[in-house]
Amino acid sequence: MSNQYESPLSSRYASEFMLKLFSSDTRYQTWRKLWASLAKAEKQMGLAISEEQVSALETHIEDIDYQCVKNREEEVRHDVMAHVYAYGIAAPIASGIIHLGATSCYVTDNADLIIYRDALRYLRSELLKVLANLSDFAEKYKNMPTLGYTHYQPAQLVTVGKRATLWMQDYLSDLEEIDFVLGNMKFLGCRGTTGTEASFLELFDGDTEKIDKMNGLIANDFGFDKCFAVCSQTYPRKLDSRILNCLSSIAQSCYRMANDIRLLQHDRQIEEPFEKNQIGSSAMAYKRNPMRCERICSLARYLVANASNAAMTASVQWLERTLDDSANRRISMPEGFLCADAVLRLAQNVTDGLHVNEKIVEKTVSEYLPFIATENLMMEAVKRGGDRQQIHEIIRKCSMEATAEMKNGGECNLLKLLSDEKEFGLSEAEMKELLEPKKYIGRCAEQVERFNSEIKLLISDIDRDTAQITL
Repeated sequence: MSNQYESPLSSRYASEFMLKLFSSDTRYQTWRKLWASLAKAEKQMGLAISEEQVSALETHIEDIDYQCVKNREEEVRHDVMAHVYAYGIAAPIASGIIHLGATSCYVTDNADLIIYRDALRYLRSELLKVLANLSDFAEKYKNMPTLGYTHYQPAQLVTVGKRATLWMQDYLSDLEEIDFVLGNMKFLGCRGTTGTEASFLELFDGDTEKIDKMNGLIANDFGFDKCFAVCSQTYPRKLDSRILNCLSSIAQSCYRMANDIRLLQHDRQIEEPFEKNQIGSSAMAYKRNPMRCERICSLARYLVANASNAAMTASVQWLERTLDDSANRRISMPEGFLCADAVLRLAQNVTDGLHVNEKIVEKTVSEYLPFIATENLMMEAVKRGGDRQQIHEIIRKCSMEATAEMKNGGECNLLKLLSDEKEFGLSEAEMKELLEPKKYIGRCAEQVERFNSEIKLLISDIDRDTAQITL
């Protein structure tokens, strides 16, 4: 604890990996790696840069004097030039060639691209862990009938496992979206103040092939195989919008799953993990509040809303660029990734310990099965000589009476009411023989198996460790 504000995403929710990835050390060390890579590429293209200068830059990647940077920025009011100054002091032999031909966006934007790519790859691995947990859960409960709901009203039976595949389907869509974004990410390279590369035409005496080779070498150093074909001083901010939309999509899926679990926990059918010494309520000691799923929903709402920041930034770039995106992006992009990380960690934790109260599920099915089975009962009554229209009216009338009885706190007496109707032609015992729940789950088990066979190809070699939630 301290006397200064700190983001709860940093202090409570995000993983150590993500906190380190978006740390000052990672960002500014990446800047230095970019400057070293630029110098090396310029040397290879024939500029008067020595091996000693490149080596000095590569040697001083990590020893950043942040006090020196702070003092210089207070003087010149420019963060990138403050870092150039500090880097030059650390590697004096190379001070004269640092940032040669570059603009600030060479380091700021390319570093962002590197960090965002690595963050997306990490989120992809976390998403796969959630899918793996749900795959196991769906397989285990693929045959267990449970009451389905439409409009949050009792409907036909499904299975516990089949319902989990609906969540998995959403996550698979998110995975495909991450893969699309990653597969289409490009590097900015070193493109000049308005993206024309005019400064490098001067440095390389008009040799455009050298400019392309230089950018290719730098991109390759950081694992990119392409640069944007055209750009301004910055990379296209549509990419930020695409990324935050991707994170929003993950949030939507997590929210949907967590909200479903909250509804089911209210009915005591399914429960999120609840630890031995966990306190559910400060006032009501008996309570088992679904706090993990509630937290997922809370953070997911923030993440969905956060996506609008990138959309607004992308829409107001002002010709070749404006700087009013900078302060917004410093908040919305890192916080978006930290929030997505937090949501997926919680989703891992919940899906790893999801508990089914099987007797409650069976009781709920038993209570509503007579209504669900009425179509089959009608077919059987008609087979025995009944009039279809007359049987339908009997079922309708008796169903309303049984529902009214249940609303007054009574048991479901639909079968007895039907058996009392002479024209229906079936005894209560005969009807009960038709009430085997597994006759009413359709192809649920088959659908789970078929879908899981697709998922298992994706999760076969993942690390199955699940995030531990301490707060």
